[in-house]
Amino acid sequence: MMENNNPINRRRFLKNSLLAAGGIFIAPLIESCTDNDFNDVNENAPSDLKNAGFESGVASFDPTAEGIIIWTRYSTGIDAEITWEISKNSNFSEVLRRGKAAATSVNDFTIAVDVQNIPSNTKFYYRFYNITTKEASVVGETLTLPSKTDTVNEVKMAVVSCSNFPAGLFNVYGAIAQSEADVVVHLGDYIYEYAPGQYGTNPYTNQLGRAHKPAKEILSLNDYRERYRQYRGDKNLQLLHQKKPFICVWDDHEFANDTYKSGAENHQPNEGDFQARKMAAFQAYSEYIPLKTGKDLKIYRSFQFGNIVSLHMMDTRVIARDKQMEYSDYLDNAGNFNQAQFTADFLSTNRKLIGSEQMSWLSSQINGSTAKWQVLGQQILMTKMMVPAELLMLLNQILAEIKQHGSAQPATMLALQTTITQLIVLKTRYKQQDPTLTPQEIARITTTLPYNLDAWDGYFMEREHLYSLLAGKKVVVLAGDTHNAWMGTLKDAQGNHIGTELACSSVSSPGLEGYLGISSDPTKAIELAQAFSMLIDDLDYANLYKRGYLHVKFTSGSSLAEWRFVDNIISDTYNTVTEKTYTIV
Repeated sequence: MMENNNPINRRRFLKNSLLAAGGIFIAPLIESCTDNDFNDVNENAPSDLKNAGFESGVASFDPTAEGIIIWTRYSTGIDAEITWEISKNSNFSEVLRRGKAAATSVNDFTIAVDVQNIPSNTKFYYRFYNITTKEASVVGETLTLPSKTDTVNEVKMAVVSCSNFPAGLFNVYGAIAQSEADVVVHLGDYIYEYAPGQYGTNPYTNQLGRAHKPAKEILSLNDYRERYRQYRGDKNLQLLHQKKPFICVWDDHEFANDTYKSGAENHQPNEGDFQARKMAAFQAYSEYIPLKTGKDLKIYRSFQFGNIVSLHMMDTRVIARDKQMEYSDYLDNAGNFNQAQFTADFLSTNRKLIGSEQMSWLSSQINGSTAKWQVLGQQILMTKMMVPAELLMLLNQILAEIKQHGSAQPATMLALQTTITQLIVLKTRYKQQDPTLTPQEIARITTTLPYNLDAWDGYFMEREHLYSLLAGKKVVVLAGDTHNAWMGTLKDAQGNHIGTELACSSVSSPGLEGYLGISSDPTKAIELAQAFSMLIDDLDYANLYKRGYLHVKFTSGSSLAEWRFVDNIISDTYNTVTEKTYTIV
């Protein structure tokens, strides 16, 4: 790709102009480098480098067996030529590769270098510095993945999502930084788009200095950039990026809440053209989270961890998603639910979530893989979360009351408690095939509706298509998005076992306990989680109130999942506890 002796080529960026309403956006600028770049730069690093000028820290992304993307941002606001180095030792006594990159305002002074042709299954150290001013970044740590010829016994992933800055400290990121994980799989909602005082804000926000910047809902390229800079200023996130490589996909809040291909719940007509906003968000994302696919919105890609894991990172949010179904659209003025129309739309083959192109890509990746485990890294719950209709309606009533009055009415909360108790008794009798159950009692537990139409449950037929591709494989699906921890058994419409879903909690975003106003009483959240596990056939575990991450260790014989939680997000002092472990064989 690059000529050996041309210094201009050495600093050439892959520039892709994307035309969008409202102007031209320049796509992510990732400098590719090969082993020839080392020969172009002969000067050694100054011996008196000082740690300054790189306030956003360092990061690495998209490791493969051949290379890694290393990242930083030069924070002085002045165009500069920055030197980068990568070494097998932390003192850089033997530099494996060195090169130069330009930090300019074109992409907010961020630098991303795709370092290729380096040894597989190896730990590396890297840094950036300005040779003129002698300013240097901290030293980052990263690694390359094992190749198919490397002998590897295990692969360890930390799975995480949903970090809302005003909701609390990013202690979960700090816990992962201290963990044994090889890589961080981030499933999205890395930032949130809301203004100060909106979603995530709580009584601790201001005293912790966590109010969102800029002080408005973010809409423009500069807005999104400033929000990323705020998040990347967090000490726990900086530490995690410094210590571990990330493999990322976005979810909705990198754009706007409940994004779909042509709009979002949190995008209004008076906020301008959605396509322009989407491309601004994409540009900023690509500058701060550079991916190997960064030339366009198609971020789906695969990673091979020797012969143990094929990790397929997907997009269930932006490229192909049709607008979400909403229960309110099927209620008439008298509050009657149009079951027939809902069912027809629910089972429509025209509704798409990932689309035919991504589905074809995924099919070819899975069929071409010889790894023991096929792992899908994607955003939303795939497990069929079919909840008794009367329970779902009560939960929605509580949410409506909280939205209208600030809290649920005591009578509604009492009705919820009574209903849960009754339904669990009926479900227990139903499983025991109690012959005295009346048809009305059976109907109470067998009349079910999807818990969340924003999840795969709202795209039933495409999920069945996906299941047909996964049949017969050792499948683990990773999910985030809900801010709660779950484990589910994936079954197709015929009841055939497809795989296991492991869903992580959030870094800080409030979960169902926050929506229902029961944050101060964990016993209610525990009772509701137990009820969900009992009443939802395919759900095996739930935690509805703790913040944390998922750690998964894959071997050729099994996968060990651990749900790890921090005990608070309001103090720098915290403990990490493993609440649940599960082995898949």
